[in-house]
Amino acid sequence: MVFSSQIFLFYFLPLFFAGYYLLVWRKARHSTLNFFITVFSYLFYGWMEPWLVLLMFGTTFVNYLAGRSISALGASNTQRNLALLLSVIVNLGTLGFFKYYMFTMGGVNALVELLGGEPFSVLRVLLPVGISFYTFQAMSYTIDVWRGDAPPVKNFATFACYVSLFPQLVAGPIVRYNTVAEELDTREHTAENWMQGMTYFCIGFAKKILIANQVGAIADRVFEAADPGVLNSWWGSVAYMMQIYFDFSAYSDMAVGLGLMLGFHFPRNFNGPYRSASISEFWSRWHISLTRWLRDYLYIPLGGNRVSKRRTYVNLFLVMFASGVWHGAAMTFICWGLYHAFFMIVERFNGKQALYSKAPKIAQILLTQIIVLFGWVLFRSPDIASAVHMWGSMLGLVPVNPANPILTAEIFTPTTIVFMAIAFIFAVSPFRAFDWCQKISPVRTIVAFALFAFAVLALFTQTYNPFLYFQF
Repeated sequence: MVFSSQIFLFYFLPLFFAGYYLLVWRKARHSTLNFFITVFSYLFYGWMEPWLVLLMFGTTFVNYLAGRSISALGASNTQRNLALLLSVIVNLGTLGFFKYYMFTMGGVNALVELLGGEPFSVLRVLLPVGISFYTFQAMSYTIDVWRGDAPPVKNFATFACYVSLFPQLVAGPIVRYNTVAEELDTREHTAENWMQGMTYFCIGFAKKILIANQVGAIADRVFEAADPGVLNSWWGSVAYMMQIYFDFSAYSDMAVGLGLMLGFHFPRNFNGPYRSASISEFWSRWHISLTRWLRDYLYIPLGGNRVSKRRTYVNLFLVMFASGVWHGAAMTFICWGLYHAFFMIVERFNGKQALYSKAPKIAQILLTQIIVLFGWVLFRSPDIASAVHMWGSMLGLVPVNPANPILTAEIFTPTTIVFMAIAFIFAVSPFRAFDWCQKISPVRTIVAFALFAFAVLALFTQTYNPFLYFQF
């Protein structure tokens, strides 16, 4: 189930809030409210593939037991360490199997065939939606309990609610237990939280339907073309650059809004990444919850920048490699992570500055975004060869397809130009929707509801409505 679907908007959400706030009005205990959220979250997650809830339940149960074992009175260091090891193995093992089994077996079969053997029969494994998010989230709990940075959860029902919270279940942001532990036990349901949450949700929904979907259609058309030509290649690549930002940030805004309406405060996940003047700055503004997760649970434990320069470079390499692996089972994702690792290492070597740091600020931002853009081409492409081909097309190194004028006419219409202009302006301007929603006023509420209503009407006319980060 996705936020921008009619089943979610007109059936799931009204039914959920009607039941939830009836319980709030009757002063139900937070344990009851959490159980209600958990039931609906499992319904939300298992809507398309019901068996997937068993996998999430199993992950939840193992991490709960590990947390209890770590925090048990009189637990020895050996017991604590073994419980942590169990959590890490189960989480990473589950993630690795479902994400990389088919990828690995495909590589094995290719090698077997190269050596003249018969390929193995490969079991087809369905990739569970959002598995990268909830496994990282559950694993962070046991690590924090082991470190003493989070209180051990009081009961399984509370932990199940934390892992399965439907607002951020399948596409983040990654919420750590210690940031919502208190709110799981006691939280406020106020009119102010509700209105602010609704504003976040409405703005996020409008960003998704009115911007991300519009520019996404342009990107798909160009990336599906054989030889789109220089102008079309750049136009389509920028369209994807805009799509992935507005698609993912829209989901994060809606998640934050839904969380507020339930009394939870989720972290910010984006902060104007396309205004960054270096790749290091870009990663401090893009998918912030993942960046901080990798920093706190991988980069710093490896030594961070407190070790030798050479070891620091290795640490940066490993973190960005892990980021690529986390995103998916394809060489494109891995190479995308290593692509960013290269520039981050260069910047670290250059005194934590980009090589063009002496240039005017606008030039620094432009050069950074060109680097990011070429990386997004790699991220979007089905394979390395396709990415290289698109890069060649962008640089004028690929012969032009005679049918290009038709493609140009399709993607350069008054409507597409307007939507691309809107996307570009909002992406690079100082205006941030997240900050705008922080302060509620009657005017802002009216604007948010008007945009939401317009987006709902647009939704009825659209057949193109993906959520890009659901695949992770």
